[in-house]
Amino acid sequence: MNAPLRYTREQLLSSHAYVQPHEAAGYRLHGGFVGDGSYVSPRTLVRWPAVRAWGEALQQRGWPLIDASSRLLEREGYPTFEQHELLLKHGLGQALWNSLTVTGIIEGRGQNLCNAVAPDLQPLVVEPLAETAVGHLNEGLFYAHGADEGGDPANPVLGAHDKMWFAARDLVFGKNAYPLVEAPASISREVDGREMPQLPEGLEQLFRMLMNVLMIEVRAESFFALCCRLFRDPELFRDRREDAELAAVMVERIRADEASHVGYLQVVVSELRSFTWRVGEKFVPGTEIIDPVWAKMVEWHGRTQRELAADRTRKEIEEQVVAAKGVAKGRLILTELDALDTHAPA
Repeated sequence: MNAPLRYTREQLLSSHAYVQPHEAAGYRLHGGFVGDGSYVSPRTLVRWPAVRAWGEALQQRGWPLIDASSRLLEREGYPTFEQHELLLKHGLGQALWNSLTVTGIIEGRGQNLCNAVAPDLQPLVVEPLAETAVGHLNEGLFYAHGADEGGDPANPVLGAHDKMWFAARDLVFGKNAYPLVEAPASISREVDGREMPQLPEGLEQLFRMLMNVLMIEVRAESFFALCCRLFRDPELFRDRREDAELAAVMVERIRADEASHVGYLQVVVSELRSFTWRVGEKFVPGTEIIDPVWAKMVEWHGRTQRELAADRTRKEIEEQVVAAKGVAKGRLILTELDALDTHAPA
């Protein structure tokens, strides 16, 4: 029997029956533990099976899911594992502290998705939307995503990803190890002018937002892997090994939560390109509207943004190293750092 494709908001926001709450590093957090002791993400009792069902239905209609894996990332993040390892062994943890802090701040902003509302697309789309992920964006998909990132407005007592990242940071470094850093105003690809002139401008903004968020989630996967590897390195955080292991576990729980976000966004963007769009008196295939913008989004997030961020972070690290170690010793460390940069020009 095929899985159902229509769900209520209440169903998509339902959680498992937890037998133990999720608490760590002094924080009360979302999600919880089921009977076998394993962590289970919040609001995924029905949402995850629904996402899989929509994806399978799309593929049965002959449309593949777009790639939403780290294979899209042309350039590695900066600093790399080896560069972070070098800095940490010299007692220079501010670059990692800043990354963890900024990640937590940006996750907190994600709560805005709780208030996101998609317009009725059915008048513009030939195919019926009632049994698609796109047709359920306002039925809990946006709200669940926002609540996972920045906390559920209906239950503000429980922390979400923002607090989980801060907890991981405090576990490996201790509280107030370095000054707090400001996060950039945006980490999305911004453009001037129109890229989808076939659609109303507000709809273009929504679709670009969805693609930006999906690529940000793809980038996050590489950061999850980096953090877990650093936190579990026996040569690092030697005086905090137990706490560092818990920090890695915390990141793995965030990673589990984020999988449902990548999943539904992957299906939504794939559906958008599968639809036939009514543009005036014409019928336009979604591939003509979505694919060119998605290609630009992948290029920007996978390479351009990473190059810009690497340049900015390298300057910040130079200031931190020289301030902490002095000019002479700092220059030696920076030379070692640059020698480990596989993307630096020869």
